[in-house]
Amino acid sequence: MSFVSILPTLLFIALGLVMFGLGLSLTVADFRRLLQYPRAVLLALVLQVLVLPAACYGLIVLLGVPPLYAVGLMLLAASPGGVSANLFSHLFGGNVAMNISLTAINTLLSIVSLPLITNWAIATFAKTGQVVPLQFGKVLEVIVIVLIPVVVGMWVHRRAPAFSARMEKPMKLFSALVLAAFALIAIAKEWAALSASFADIGPAVLLFNALSLGVGYFLPRALGMDKSMATAIGFEIGIHNSTLAIFIALSVLNNFQLALPAAIYSVSMYIMAPLFGMLVLRRQGQNAPVNP
Repeated sequence: MSFVSILPTLLFIALGLVMFGLGLSLTVADFRRLLQYPRAVLLALVLQVLVLPAACYGLIVLLGVPPLYAVGLMLLAASPGGVSANLFSHLFGGNVAMNISLTAINTLLSIVSLPLITNWAIATFAKTGQVVPLQFGKVLEVIVIVLIPVVVGMWVHRRAPAFSARMEKPMKLFSALVLAAFALIAIAKEWAALSASFADIGPAVLLFNALSLGVGYFLPRALGMDKSMATAIGFEIGIHNSTLAIFIALSVLNNFQLALPAAIYSVSMYIMAPLFGMLVLRRQGQNAPVNP
C-alpha cells in the first residue's frame, strides 16, 4: 500500500483532531462577538470568498500556469483559513478571538463555496468534466470532518473548562505540527514530482501566499481598522487550510497533481508568514483602535 493511497485517510483523521482542538477554544460567545465587528467580518468574508479567488485567477493567467496546477491553485484559494492562522495571529499581536470565529465561519461557508469555485476552475482550465460534487454524501463527509469535531470540542469546553484551558495551547501546537508533518512527509515521499513541478507552480504559489497576506493586512488598515484586527484578517486570509485542499484533491478528485500546489503551499506558508510578520507587522505602529 503506497503512501499516496493512505494519505486521504490519514488527513481525515488529522483534520478531525485539528477541528476538535479548534472546538476546545470556541464558545457560543465567540460567534456573538462577531456582531460587534460587522464591517471587519464582512470584509474578511468578501476577501476570502471573492477577492482571493479572483486574484488567484489573475496570477494563473499572468504566469501561464498549466491547467491541472491552475485547478489545484484555485482549490487552494477557495480553501478557508487554517488553524495555523490563529497561532501566527497570536504571535504577532492579532485579535485571536476574531481569528477563531472567522476560521469557524469560513470553514462552514467553504462547504458550498469551495466546490463551486473548484467546479468553475475545472470547467475553465481542465475541461475534463470532473467536478467536486455537491451531492449529499460529499457534503455529509465534509460536515463529519469539520462540524462534528468542532461541536464535540465546544461541548468538552463547556463541560470541562479547566481541561479545555489546559489543552488549548497543546492542541494548537499539535495542530501546527500535524499539518507541517503531513506536508513534509508528502514532500519527502513525492520529492521527484514536487521538484519537477516547482518550476511550473512554485512561483505562483509563493506569489499567491504573499498576495494573500498583503491584501488581508493592508486593505483593512487602509479602511481604518486597528493593527490587531488587520493582523487577524491578514493571517486568516493569508494562511489557507492546505490540508483540506490536499484532502479534496486526493480523496474527492483522486488526482495527485491537483494536490501539488497545496503541498508546496503547506511548507511555504511556514516560511512566508513569519517573514511577513517580522518584516511588516513589527514595523507597523499601533494606531488607535477604530471601531470596524
